[in-house]
Amino acid sequence: MARDMSDKEILKMELEQLKKEVSTARTPVAANCAETVTFAEALVPNDPLIKGVPDDKNPYKGDKGGCIVT
Repeated sequence: MARDMSDKEILKMELEQLKKEVSTARTPVAANCAETVTFAEALVPNDPLIKGVPDDKNPYKGDKGGCIVT
C-alpha cells in the first residue's frame, strides 16, 4: 500500500496517526502497579512453580526417571 503512495501522502498519514496517539489518555504505571501486585500475590499460594511439586507426584524424581548432572 505504501508503495502506491507518494512521500507526501505517507507523511500526511503518519501525522494523522501521531495526532491520534497524542490525544490518547495515559495513566501512570504506578496507578496500575498496586492492582497487579495484589493479583499476583493472590495467585502465589496455588502456583506450582513457587510451592513446588510433591515428591510422590514428581515424574522426574527417584526411580521414575530424571537427569543426573555429572
